Amino acid sequence: MDIDAIPAAGYDRLELLQVADVVAREKSIEREEVLEAMEEAIQKAASSKYGQEHDVRAQIDRKTGDIRLARYLEVVNEVENEITQITVDQAQKRKPGAKAGDFLVDALPPIDFGRIAAQTAKQVIVQKVREAERLRQYAEYKDRISEVVNGIVKRVEFGNVTVDLGRAEAVLRRDEMIPRESFKPGDRVRAYIYDVREELRGPQIFLSRSHPQFMAKLFGQEVPEIYDKIIEIKSVARDPGSRAKIAVLSNDSSIDPVGACVGMRGSRVQAVVGELQGEKIDIIQWSPDPATFIVNALAPAEVAKVVLDEEQNKIEVVVPDEQLSLAIGRRGQNVRLASQLTQWEIVILTEEEESVRRQEEFMSRSQVFMDALDVDDVLAHLLVTEGFSSVEEVAFVPASDLLDIEGFDEEIAEELRNRARVFLAEEEERLTSERSQLGVTDELAAIEGLSPKMLVTLGVAGIKELDDLADLATDELVSSEDGVLREFGLTEEQANTIIMAARAHWFDDEEVDEKVTVNDGADEAAPGPEMV
Repeated sequence: MDIDAIPAAGYDRLELLQVADVVAREKSIEREEVLEAMEEAIQKAASSKYGQEHDVRAQIDRKTGDIRLARYLEVVNEVENEITQITVDQAQKRKPGAKAGDFLVDALPPIDFGRIAAQTAKQVIVQKVREAERLRQYAEYKDRISEVVNGIVKRVEFGNVTVDLGRAEAVLRRDEMIPRESFKPGDRVRAYIYDVREELRGPQIFLSRSHPQFMAKLFGQEVPEIYDKIIEIKSVARDPGSRAKIAVLSNDSSIDPVGACVGMRGSRVQAVVGELQGEKIDIIQWSPDPATFIVNALAPAEVAKVVLDEEQNKIEVVVPDEQLSLAIGRRGQNVRLASQLTQWEIVILTEEEESVRRQEEFMSRSQVFMDALDVDDVLAHLLVTEGFSSVEEVAFVPASDLLDIEGFDEEIAEELRNRARVFLAEEEERLTSERSQLGVTDELAAIEGLSPKMLVTLGVAGIKELDDLADLATDELVSSEDGVLREFGLTEEQANTIIMAARAHWFDDEEVDEKVTVNDGADEAAPGPEMV
């Protein structure tokens, strides 16, 4: 039975209740919500007959189906609307004991629905039932985000698929599907609920088959150890329809997490691969050690050496020359997925490239020492070999560190330290002079954390006063692409501290303004000598 089965005139009382029961059952909403919708529809039709200005209310008896219409008058102390309100004195004449806030109820004769009135009533009922159905859907699915559901394709429009979930409809958009897969009405589909939102057209349930967590949930269904939390999925990275990596950890030392996910003869992983349209899946052993984890993530490539930069969250990976293409993968896929999986920026170098770069760095550092300390290449090479990377280190390290270098005595160590300190003093004087010529103020130079060389760099970039620096965002200062001080290796935290120090005078000015305002007011109110 459908809502349209409601008769246009001369309602059959039992049929009215039957319609409410059937609609509530079909739409999976409460019977009371359907009856309230019917009452509102009848009330609207009655208002059209007796006048929209009257407070006309309808009530359906929940047991017999009788429809009662009545006009309500509110009892008030002062009447603002003569049609819907009545004074306390007038009300007490009709109903002794009536007080403000009560209602006088006048019964109205039942109405016989005409064609237009009946159609209006049906529209109201349909709208109210849809609203109740949408609220029920939202309440049911808002807590089911991150679940995998099964449904049947209802229709396909412009590549977007509407999926019937049984008690609701969901949307699988084209960009959330696996590339090159297609559906037609009647197909069964499994997908991941990644969002449920209330929109103007009602609650919308959004599905995805390309979401990384869809693959993780599929493994959870296929691998009992994951469901039982013996094996934990730590991270997932996907290139939908092509390749994926999943990092797993076993909380039981006797269980191999990779083997458990692969299954006997690959049965478990193949079930997931089949659902993902043949997507190749690399199952990786997770490790708390970043270097080990990244080496595992780059499989099947072999890694010769890694160099971690924890401040920049960056790692350089050195691989044998013949492993380069395997480590990078087709169109950079392997290294990109490994980077997503580990949340580290990965730079791939061959052993030959790393050797060339290391040699260039060695020669570059040696040249710095030769120029700054006026020493020959042998001494410069010795300093670099022993781990010295800057003139500052030579100037301020304990003399014992220099004496540990083979062939260095106290005289050589002290001479090198003195030369380094002289060079640094001259360099600071030169940079200070250059900074002044550029117009960089002393107030800006006084900020802690800015070296003379940084101040010159700021001056060249046109940042010469406190306000110039205070107006900058962190990225503008240290962004690896175009940050003004990008070459100095500052962290975001250090950059924020410098910028906030430059902004400090803004707050000092505000405090001064407040004090001036308070004093001005006090001066005006202060009594003069003649008032004492």
